[in-house]
Amino acid sequence: MDPLGIALLVLMAGAAAYVQTITGFAFGLLMMGGIGMLGLLPLPDAAVMVSILTLVNASQMILRGWKGVAWGEFRLTLLPSLVLLVLGYFLLEQLADTNLNGLRFLLGLVIVGASIQLLLQPHPLKERSSSGSFVLVGALGGFLGGMFSTSGPPLIYHLYRQPFPVATIRDTLVLIFATNAIFRLGLVGATGNFPIHILAWALLAAPVVTATTFLAKRWPPPLPVLTLRRIAFTLLLLSGLSLAVPALINLGSWPG
Repeated sequence: MDPLGIALLVLMAGAAAYVQTITGFAFGLLMMGGIGMLGLLPLPDAAVMVSILTLVNASQMILRGWKGVAWGEFRLTLLPSLVLLVLGYFLLEQLADTNLNGLRFLLGLVIVGASIQLLLQPHPLKERSSSGSFVLVGALGGFLGGMFSTSGPPLIYHLYRQPFPVATIRDTLVLIFATNAIFRLGLVGATGNFPIHILAWALLAAPVVTATTFLAKRWPPPLPVLTLRRIAFTLLLLSGLSLAVPALINLGSWPG
Protein backbone atom coordinates (compact mmCIF):
# COMPACT_ATOMS: atom_id res chain seq x y z
CA MET A 1 0.00 0.00 0.00
CA ASP A 2 1.33 3.47 -0.86
CA PRO A 3 1.74 6.21 1.80
CA LEU A 4 -1.53 7.89 0.81
CA GLY A 5 -3.42 4.66 1.29
CA ILE A 6 -1.85 4.10 4.71
CA ALA A 7 -2.69 7.68 5.72
CA LEU A 8 -6.31 7.20 4.63
CA LEU A 9 -6.48 3.95 6.57
CA VAL A 10 -5.20 5.57 9.76
CA LEU A 11 -7.49 8.60 9.41
CA MET A 12 -10.46 6.31 8.77
CA ALA A 13 -9.67 4.36 11.94
CA GLY A 14 -9.57 7.59 13.95
CA ALA A 15 -12.85 8.84 12.49
CA ALA A 16 -14.56 5.48 13.10
CA ALA A 17 -13.35 5.42 16.71
CA TYR A 18 -14.68 8.95 17.23
CA VAL A 19 -18.11 8.03 15.87
CA GLN A 20 -18.12 4.82 17.92
CA THR A 21 -17.37 6.73 21.11
CA ILE A 22 -20.10 9.31 20.49
CA THR A 23 -22.84 6.97 19.29
CA GLY A 24 -21.80 3.69 20.94
CA PHE A 25 -21.96 2.02 17.54
CA ALA A 26 -20.39 1.57 14.12
CA PHE A 27 -16.58 1.30 14.52
CA GLY A 28 -16.16 -1.96 12.63
CA LEU A 29 -18.89 -1.20 10.12
CA LEU A 30 -17.43 2.20 9.21
CA MET A 31 -13.96 0.71 8.91
CA MET A 32 -15.09 -2.21 6.76
CA GLY A 33 -17.35 0.00 4.65
CA GLY A 34 -14.68 2.62 4.06
CA ILE A 35 -11.97 0.09 3.27
CA GLY A 36 -14.27 -1.81 0.93
CA MET A 37 -15.47 1.37 -0.78
CA LEU A 38 -11.93 2.69 -1.40
CA GLY A 39 -10.43 -0.74 -2.08
CA LEU A 40 -7.58 -0.14 0.37
CA LEU A 41 -7.31 -3.76 1.52
CA PRO A 42 -8.78 -7.17 0.70
CA LEU A 43 -11.80 -7.68 2.95
CA PRO A 44 -10.25 -10.60 4.90
CA ASP A 45 -7.23 -8.40 5.73
CA ALA A 46 -9.53 -5.51 6.66
CA ALA A 47 -11.41 -7.76 9.08
CA VAL A 48 -8.11 -8.68 10.79
CA MET A 49 -7.24 -5.01 11.21
CA VAL A 50 -10.69 -4.27 12.66
CA SER A 51 -10.25 -7.13 15.15
CA ILE A 52 -6.91 -5.73 16.32
CA LEU A 53 -8.27 -2.19 16.71
CA THR A 54 -11.36 -3.53 18.50
CA LEU A 55 -8.98 -4.87 21.15
CA VAL A 56 -7.35 -1.44 21.38
CA ASN A 57 -10.77 0.07 22.14
CA ALA A 58 -11.66 -2.72 24.55
CA SER A 59 -8.42 -2.36 26.49
CA GLN A 60 -9.70 0.90 27.97
CA MET A 61 -12.63 -0.94 29.57
CA ILE A 62 -10.44 -3.84 30.64
CA LEU A 63 -8.11 -1.44 32.47
CA ARG A 64 -11.11 -0.07 34.39
CA GLY A 65 -12.19 -3.54 35.45
CA TRP A 66 -15.15 -5.78 34.64
CA LYS A 67 -17.44 -5.01 37.55
CA GLY A 68 -20.31 -3.90 35.33
CA VAL A 69 -20.44 -7.00 33.12
CA ALA A 70 -23.70 -8.99 33.13
CA TRP A 71 -21.96 -12.35 33.43
CA GLY A 72 -25.07 -14.48 32.97
CA GLU A 73 -25.97 -12.84 29.68
CA PHE A 74 -22.33 -12.84 28.60
CA ARG A 75 -22.12 -16.61 29.07
CA LEU A 76 -25.37 -17.16 27.17
CA THR A 77 -24.12 -15.26 24.13
CA LEU A 78 -20.51 -16.45 24.16
CA LEU A 79 -20.68 -20.10 23.03
CA PRO A 80 -23.12 -19.61 20.11
CA SER A 81 -21.19 -16.50 19.14
CA LEU A 82 -17.90 -18.36 18.89
CA VAL A 83 -19.43 -21.34 17.06
CA LEU A 84 -21.07 -19.18 14.40
CA LEU A 85 -17.96 -17.01 14.20
CA VAL A 86 -16.09 -20.03 12.84
CA LEU A 87 -18.79 -20.56 10.20
CA GLY A 88 -18.76 -16.89 9.22
CA TYR A 89 -14.98 -16.85 8.98
CA PHE A 90 -14.77 -19.81 6.61
CA LEU A 91 -17.63 -18.41 4.51
CA LEU A 92 -15.65 -15.18 4.18
CA GLU A 93 -12.60 -17.10 3.01
CA GLN A 94 -14.71 -19.02 0.49
CA LEU A 95 -16.42 -15.95 -0.95
CA ALA A 96 -13.19 -13.94 -1.03
CA ASP A 97 -11.68 -16.64 -3.26
CA THR A 98 -14.69 -17.40 -5.45
CA ASN A 99 -17.22 -14.55 -5.42
CA LEU A 100 -15.85 -11.15 -4.45
CA ASN A 101 -18.91 -9.32 -5.80
CA GLY A 102 -21.18 -11.49 -3.68
CA LEU A 103 -19.05 -10.74 -0.63
CA ARG A 104 -19.12 -6.99 -1.27
CA PHE A 105 -22.89 -7.12 -1.81
CA LEU A 106 -23.41 -8.99 1.47
CA LEU A 107 -21.22 -6.53 3.39
CA GLY A 108 -23.12 -3.63 1.82
CA LEU A 109 -26.44 -5.13 2.91
CA VAL A 110 -25.18 -5.61 6.47
CA ILE A 111 -24.02 -1.99 6.63
CA VAL A 112 -27.28 -0.63 5.20
CA GLY A 113 -29.28 -2.69 7.69
CA ALA A 114 -27.09 -1.50 10.55
CA SER A 115 -27.48 2.12 9.46
CA ILE A 116 -31.25 1.81 9.64
CA GLN A 117 -30.96 0.19 13.07
CA LEU A 118 -28.87 3.15 14.23
CA LEU A 119 -31.90 5.42 13.85
CA LEU A 120 -34.11 3.17 15.93
CA GLN A 121 -34.53 4.02 19.58
CA PRO A 122 -34.84 0.70 21.42
CA HIS A 123 -37.10 1.19 24.43
CA PRO A 124 -36.10 -0.88 27.47
CA LEU A 125 -38.35 -3.79 28.26
CA LYS A 126 -39.95 -4.12 31.67
CA GLU A 127 -38.54 -7.62 32.07
CA ARG A 128 -35.39 -9.31 30.86
CA SER A 129 -35.73 -11.21 27.58
CA SER A 130 -35.62 -15.00 27.54
CA SER A 131 -32.32 -16.83 27.73
CA GLY A 132 -32.96 -18.25 24.26
CA SER A 133 -33.03 -14.75 22.79
CA PHE A 134 -29.49 -14.12 24.07
CA VAL A 135 -28.35 -17.39 22.48
CA LEU A 136 -29.91 -16.32 19.16
CA VAL A 137 -28.41 -12.83 19.05
CA GLY A 138 -25.08 -14.27 20.15
CA ALA A 139 -25.16 -16.62 17.17
CA LEU A 140 -26.13 -13.84 14.74
CA GLY A 141 -23.46 -11.54 16.12
CA GLY A 142 -20.85 -14.27 15.95
CA PHE A 143 -21.65 -14.99 12.31
CA LEU A 144 -21.24 -11.32 11.39
CA GLY A 145 -18.10 -11.17 13.51
CA GLY A 146 -16.63 -14.14 11.68
CA MET A 147 -17.36 -12.66 8.27
CA PHE A 148 -16.65 -8.98 8.81
CA SER A 149 -15.35 -8.58 12.38
CA THR A 150 -18.54 -6.59 13.09
CA SER A 151 -20.66 -8.53 15.55
CA GLY A 152 -22.36 -5.44 16.94
CA PRO A 153 -25.74 -4.85 15.23
CA PRO A 154 -27.89 -7.68 16.69
CA LEU A 155 -26.15 -7.65 20.07
CA ILE A 156 -26.32 -3.88 20.55
CA TYR A 157 -30.00 -3.61 19.71
CA HIS A 158 -30.96 -6.57 21.90
CA LEU A 159 -28.94 -5.58 24.95
CA TYR A 160 -30.09 -1.97 24.88
CA ARG A 161 -33.66 -3.25 25.18
CA GLN A 162 -32.89 -4.98 28.46
CA PRO A 163 -33.77 -3.36 31.82
CA PHE A 164 -30.08 -3.07 32.73
CA PRO A 165 -28.00 -0.01 33.66
CA VAL A 166 -26.32 1.56 30.64
CA ALA A 167 -22.87 0.91 32.14
CA THR A 168 -23.70 -2.79 32.43
CA ILE A 169 -24.83 -2.95 28.81
CA ARG A 170 -21.75 -1.11 27.59
CA ASP A 171 -19.26 -3.22 29.55
CA THR A 172 -20.96 -6.48 28.55
CA LEU A 173 -20.90 -5.53 24.87
CA VAL A 174 -17.25 -4.48 24.99
CA LEU A 175 -16.24 -7.77 26.61
CA ILE A 176 -18.21 -9.78 24.03
CA PHE A 177 -16.58 -7.84 21.19
CA ALA A 178 -13.11 -8.24 22.71
CA THR A 179 -13.58 -11.99 23.22
CA ASN A 180 -14.80 -12.42 19.66
CA ALA A 181 -11.86 -10.39 18.36
CA ILE A 182 -9.31 -12.50 20.27
CA PHE A 183 -10.94 -15.73 19.11
CA ARG A 184 -11.13 -14.53 15.51
CA LEU A 185 -7.48 -13.48 15.46
CA GLY A 186 -6.54 -16.87 16.89
CA LEU A 187 -8.59 -18.57 14.17
CA VAL A 188 -6.88 -16.55 11.45
CA GLY A 189 -3.49 -17.48 12.87
CA ALA A 190 -4.40 -21.17 13.25
CA THR A 191 -5.44 -21.41 9.60
CA GLY A 192 -2.18 -19.80 8.45
CA ASN A 193 -3.92 -16.78 6.94
CA PHE A 194 -2.63 -14.07 9.25
CA PRO A 195 -1.46 -11.08 7.16
CA ILE A 196 1.70 -10.00 9.02
CA HIS A 197 1.87 -6.65 7.20
CA ILE A 198 -1.43 -5.64 8.83
CA LEU A 199 0.29 -5.50 12.21
CA ALA A 200 2.40 -2.51 11.16
CA TRP A 201 -0.60 -0.58 9.89
CA ALA A 202 -2.64 -1.46 12.98
CA LEU A 203 0.22 -0.19 15.18
CA LEU A 204 0.15 3.08 13.26
CA ALA A 205 -3.62 3.37 13.69
CA ALA A 206 -3.76 2.33 17.36
CA PRO A 207 -2.51 5.65 18.84
CA VAL A 208 -4.94 7.55 16.63
CA VAL A 209 -7.83 5.35 17.76
CA THR A 210 -6.85 5.88 21.40
CA ALA A 211 -6.47 9.64 20.96
CA THR A 212 -9.77 10.16 19.13
CA THR A 213 -11.58 8.01 21.69
CA PHE A 214 -10.19 10.21 24.46
CA LEU A 215 -11.07 13.42 22.59
CA ALA A 216 -14.63 12.27 21.95
CA LYS A 217 -15.12 11.43 25.64
CA ARG A 218 -13.44 14.61 26.90
CA TRP A 219 -14.87 17.09 24.38
CA PRO A 220 -17.94 15.65 22.66
CA PRO A 221 -19.33 17.72 19.79
CA PRO A 222 -22.00 20.28 20.76
CA LEU A 223 -24.75 18.50 18.86
CA PRO A 224 -27.86 16.63 20.02
CA VAL A 225 -27.47 12.87 20.23
CA LEU A 226 -30.15 12.36 17.58
CA THR A 227 -28.24 14.61 15.16
CA LEU A 228 -25.07 12.63 15.75
CA ARG A 229 -26.91 9.38 15.15
CA ARG A 230 -28.29 10.77 11.89
CA ILE A 231 -24.79 11.74 10.76
CA ALA A 232 -23.54 8.24 11.55
CA PHE A 233 -26.60 6.80 9.79
CA THR A 234 -25.79 8.80 6.65
CA LEU A 235 -22.15 7.73 6.64
CA LEU A 236 -23.06 4.09 7.04
CA LEU A 237 -25.86 4.21 4.50
CA LEU A 238 -23.68 5.82 1.84
CA SER A 239 -20.81 3.40 2.39
CA GLY A 240 -23.18 0.42 2.38
CA LEU A 241 -24.88 1.51 -0.85
CA SER A 242 -21.56 2.26 -2.50
CA LEU A 243 -20.57 -1.36 -1.86
CA ALA A 244 -23.87 -3.11 -2.53
CA VAL A 245 -25.09 -1.35 -5.68
CA PRO A 246 -21.98 -1.80 -7.89
CA ALA A 247 -21.59 -5.37 -6.65
CA LEU A 248 -25.22 -6.13 -7.50
CA ILE A 249 -24.78 -4.65 -10.97
CA ASN A 250 -21.69 -6.80 -11.52
CA LEU A 251 -23.51 -9.88 -10.26
CA GLY A 252 -26.38 -9.15 -12.65
CA SER A 253 -24.01 -8.84 -15.57
CA TRP A 254 -22.59 -12.34 -15.16
CA PRO A 255 -23.30 -14.54 -18.18
CA GLY A 256 -25.93 -17.22 -17.65
